[in-house]
Amino acid sequence: MDKKEAVNQRLEELEEELSKTKDNKATNKHLAKLRSKVAEARRELVEAGKRQHGKGFFIKKTGDSTISLLGFPSAGKSSLLNVLTNSRSKTAAYAFTTTTIIPGTMIYNGAHIQVLDMPGIIEDAHLGKGGGKAVIAQMRVSELVVFVIDATNAWQLDALMAELKGLNIHINEQKPRISIIKKNDANGIMLEVNKSGLLEDDIKAILNAFGIFKAIVKIWDKVNEDDLIAIISEKAYYMRGIIALNKVDLLGQNKNIQSDVSKRYPMQVFPISATTGHGINELKAGIYENLGIMRIFLKPKIGGDSEPIIISKNATVGELAGKIHTSIVDELKCAFVDGPSVKFRNQRVGVKHVLRDRDTVTFIKER
Repeated sequence: MDKKEAVNQRLEELEEELSKTKDNKATNKHLAKLRSKVAEARRELVEAGKRQHGKGFFIKKTGDSTISLLGFPSAGKSSLLNVLTNSRSKTAAYAFTTTTIIPGTMIYNGAHIQVLDMPGIIEDAHLGKGGGKAVIAQMRVSELVVFVIDATNAWQLDALMAELKGLNIHINEQKPRISIIKKNDANGIMLEVNKSGLLEDDIKAILNAFGIFKAIVKIWDKVNEDDLIAIISEKAYYMRGIIALNKVDLLGQNKNIQSDVSKRYPMQVFPISATTGHGINELKAGIYENLGIMRIFLKPKIGGDSEPIIISKNATVGELAGKIHTSIVDELKCAFVDGPSVKFRNQRVGVKHVLRDRDTVTFIKER
């Protein structure tokens, strides 16, 4: 029995004892010790998971945003990479064609979007099979996950979501609002807001297991013990995702797959065929929209370059200046903006003005 299995067994025994122990004044201290031991065992499992990840894959982020194509072997990821980026990824009609992460670049609306073709995920990847943990560790650097699903085997999506759940990766879910401020002068754990649904003693035991004994804690959303442990240990990831339902040209008369998938998961579904090109333009537009980015043009053009600046939606004039160069921020007084975010042409705005896609900005420096 390896260390992880031993910790798992100890955790099961502790949780069973905890469930059988009645909560009353006579058992308060014993329960508190049990909760602390449970939290400590869960922390050990988290640390064991970290060690098992290994070196993994390391692809340097480039461009304006990064997306990952995630799917089971032969779902059509390599073919999709080819049509999105005009690259020449190796493809074949059998599993495990892709054994490394293959990067490409999709240019859309002036944005250079890095596309990572991830090795095909297999069942029990979250347990480390097929290098699954390393693959998913690299996926975490992406701003968007595109699930590539074979439309003739739509069950693949259920399996993929189960693998991600096993690794505390949450797709299109709101991250629970939790604030933990460590303060050496605090009188222990001060739980100022608790809407988690957990008992205060359970929360304190979990925090203590991670070496947090003095802190001001606020929890505004409902969470369970596993959620709280994952967030404290920084093992929980919240990512955006969409579905590329590939090979729809092979469905024949079965046209209900898209609606069935949409009902089960809160993600946009794009029916496509990487072979025929069906739906590819719609998928590109969906990727761009879900990345939450926009195009801003500068006037006068810098160095004659007509390429837009790609920045997050709802960015301000000041944030745009900061992305270009810190010296511009220091000298920035205001700006003239022409475009959707203003009522008049070349309207004068302040540094906190919120920009919109296709605005043209002229910076005005302090004299």
